[in-house]
Amino acid sequence: MRQVIVYPGEDGYWVAECPSLPGCISQGETREQAVANIKEAIQGYIAALEEDSLPVPEYK
Repeated sequence: MRQVIVYPGEDGYWVAECPSLPGCISQGETREQAVANIKEAIQGYIAALEEDSLPVPEYK
């Protein structure tokens, strides 16, 4: 499980980001939607790294 930070954005949407994966950020109209979207973004981010044979950053 990776740490995810969720906070209200300036545009009324919720923003979710994963600090252990630089640039892995998503958003949603609700907090729950932002969390669901960041989970999908994390999976895609890791899949892209693995496809390119790049190391996946560790998480704590």
